[in-house]
Formats: sequence, C-alpha cells, structure tokens
Amino acid sequence: MTGFELYLKRNAKSIDRYLATFFVGGSNPDMRRYLYGPLASFSDNAGKRHRPLICLLACQAVGGDPDRARASAAAIEHFHTAALIHDDIEDASLTRRGEPCMHIAEGLGLAINAGDLALSLVTGSVLDDPHLEDAVKLRVLKELVDMTTRTIEGQALDIGWARDDRFDLTVDDYLLMANHKTAYYSGAVPLAVGAIIGGGSEEQIRVLREFGMAAGLAFQIQDDVLNLVGKKEAVGKDFRSDITEGKRTLVAIHALQHSPKRDRLLQILAGRETDPAVLQEAVDLMSDAGSIDYANAYARDLVVAAKDGLAAAVPKSRAKDLLLSMADFFIKRAS
Repeated sequence: MTGFELYLKRNAKSIDRYLATFFVGGSNPDMRRYLYGPLASFSDNAGKRHRPLICLLACQAVGGDPDRARASAAAIEHFHTAALIHDDIEDASLTRRGEPCMHIAEGLGLAINAGDLALSLVTGSVLDDPHLEDAVKLRVLKELVDMTTRTIEGQALDIGWARDDRFDLTVDDYLLMANHKTAYYSGAVPLAVGAIIGGGSEEQIRVLREFGMAAGLAFQIQDDVLNLVGKKEAVGKDFRSDITEGKRTLVAIHALQHSPKRDRLLQILAGRETDPAVLQEAVDLMSDAGSIDYANAYARDLVVAAKDGLAAAVPKSRAKDLLLSMADFFIKRAS
C-alpha cells in the first residue's frame, strides 16, 4: 500500500463526516425523504475521497493551513457527486459501487433533482465559508465555474460521439475529451484551489495545476483499463459497461486503429452487447492489438513527467511526498 493510499484510508472518514453536515437541510420531513436523505446516502457511497483530500494536501504543500481549504474541498466533492448522479442517468447505468444508481432507486426525477442540489452546494460551500477572504472566495469560485464548464464540455463530446455512432476518432480526440471530462475536476482544480487558499506563488499554483492535469488524465485512462480488465467485484460501475455503451476510450480508439479484426470490434462496440462472452471477445481483440498495454504505458509516462515538474517547484514536505505518491496510486490502483 502506497503512502497516499494510507493517507486516504486514514482521512476519508473525516471527510465523510464533514460532507454529511451539508445534507441536513429541509424545512419539511419529506424533503429529507425525497432529497437530502438520498443525496446523503449516495455521497456516502462515493469512494475514497481523493479529490477533497488532495485539495487539502496542495494547501499544506505550499505552506498553508489545510483547515482553511476544507469547505472548498467539499465543494469539489459535491460536484463529483452531482456528476456521478447525472452521468449514471445519461449512460443508463444500473449500479454504482455495488448499489443501485439513484435514478434506479429513487426514480429519474428525484435523481436529477438531487444532482441539482449537489451542484448548488458547489458554490454555496465556498460562499458560506467564514474562513476565506472575499477575494480568495472569488478566485476559488472562478476555478470551480471553469471546472464545471470544462467537465460539461467533455461530457458533451462523450455523449455526442456515442449518439452519432462516431468511431472516426483519433487518440488526440480522446485526450481532449478525457482532459475536459475528468482531469480538470479529478486533479487540476483540486490542487490549484488548495494552492490558492494556501497562499502559494503563481508558479506553484501553475505547477500543481499541471501536475493535477497529468495525474487526472492518467486516472481516467486507468479507469478505462480497469473497466475492461479489473476485478469485477471491485469496479465501481457495471463491469465492462464501457464496451456495452460503446465508449470511445483510449483503449478502444487505439484498437480500432490497429486491430486486424477492426470490423468485428466495431460491430461489438456499436451493438450494445451485454453477453459476457462477447464482452470478453472485445477485450481479447483490444489486448491482441496491444491497446491495453499502450494505455497503461501512456498513463505511466504521464505520471513520470508530472512528478518531475512537481519536484522542482514545491519545497520538500510530507504533503509533497504524498502528492508524488498519489500519481503512482492513480496508475497502480485496482479498484
């Protein structure tokens, strides 16, 4: 277990307890039943909390007090919650981390509404923070607005390509989509926001943002690989659902460019297949094309370059060591 994994394990529950304080509103008991309760339950099943925790680490790494970044870190996690709820609806997914998706458990309307509340908490968490000066709040909110826009742009590409049966895509197309859809909010913005609140220099903020972009992209690439070859019981969404949904992942795009059996792979990806044997066939075709190895190597190279940049700009500290360990964790995780 890496140092970053231990850090997540030791601190996730503290973030859980803090996040839970945002879900106690409502002037009527039915608001709890139909809104705050389901949202609290969904948030409580949302994973390792790496986004808020790396925000705190970035604040500490530039010499700041991580407690000052707690509300902004929560805001980023609220965005993650909203994104997952809406993403599950858009992908017609059935389960999320072994539990029924909210739109399955509560119905489509209530799920959309709960996701909307989580989005409102993104700005509300920062505006209501008594520990930040107004100028810092405005800068953090600008980061969060840009993060939201970039993520929505990436999601539009992902959904639009699927709707229009687009498979005429390049690796660069995938990288643009994945950077927008995932890297901004899973890496770049949490680290930039933490550094801003911690009083980091403009150079430190820039380097931490770039480090987060690279690590966040590696995180998404590894997520794509895990959906194909991870342990079924450890995958957050339906195992191999990326094949069923015809996702334009780095693995799939590379395989379509290099597989001698491209037509068969394209047939599977376009056919919304659910038969485990057919899904395995698709994985075998991707593997035979060298595409899984290609994606793993691409993620590793991203992390190596990102670590070199961070090492030069941020002073030595335990927080910095944990961020460097984070990059390794992103490409080595098994769930």
